Amino acid sequence: MAIKRRDFLKFGGLTLLGTAVSSVVNEVLSGEVKAEEYEPSPKQLVGKHWGIAIEVKKCKEAQSKCGFKCIEVCNYLHNIPQIPDKKKEIKWIWHDEFEHAFPEQGTNEYLNEYFKGVPFILLCNHCEHPPCVRVCPTRATFKREDGIVMMDYHRCIGCRFCMAACPYGARSFNWYDPRRFLKKVNPEYPTRTKGVVEKCMLCYERLADGKIPACVEACPVKALHFGDLNDPNSEINKVIKGRMVIRRKEELGTGPSILYIVD
Repeated sequence: MAIKRRDFLKFGGLTLLGTAVSSVVNEVLSGEVKAEEYEPSPKQLVGKHWGIAIEVKKCKEAQSKCGFKCIEVCNYLHNIPQIPDKKKEIKWIWHDEFEHAFPEQGTNEYLNEYFKGVPFILLCNHCEHPPCVRVCPTRATFKREDGIVMMDYHRCIGCRFCMAACPYGARSFNWYDPRRFLKKVNPEYPTRTKGVVEKCMLCYERLADGKIPACVEACPVKALHFGDLNDPNSEINKVIKGRMVIRRKEELGTGPSILYIVD
């Protein structure tokens, strides 16, 4: 049976490709080819347990001045879509009332009166024992050695187990193509796609460049403080020393890394 010229060329090309791939695989297995080691930037911020402390009274005082600049800056830098439907909105950092942020304390009428009108800035708590990581079937969400809980959008299959496991409502699912809802796009940060979960990742990309998280930097009254909770000399530990500090749903044992200074 005669072989057409086009089929012959196609067969020959596949044979050459297979030979090349086989050669590379053999070199890797034999140890002759080594992967290049990742060299972090010398400017990179290094810590063992990153966290943020928020002075809620300072935040209240600045509310009329800044209009929650921390949220505005984060939304732009990370291409967070502004979806009108509140049931399907995407939130990385937002604010809410005390009784919603701390529902276990929200029934206390004295605390409710004390914190009336005080906005609580909410975001992923980057837990020491994150339940979202334990339930993810593809390891799309994982915890770094420095405590930051990450998301790999390419591995996410949209099962939303992590959303069900998170007790803080810190994860959002893309029901639509989020790029439809972006007025401005920051080309330095990737946009997401329909069908994946996303959340705050504590500006890991800025830390790699020697910068603090954008929300902390943007606060005009310095109500947000960032630092290594394992370092007694870090700014965050100096700020919270001797202060009244609370964390969300501590009774669950997740170990939140976002602290609220309430005195």
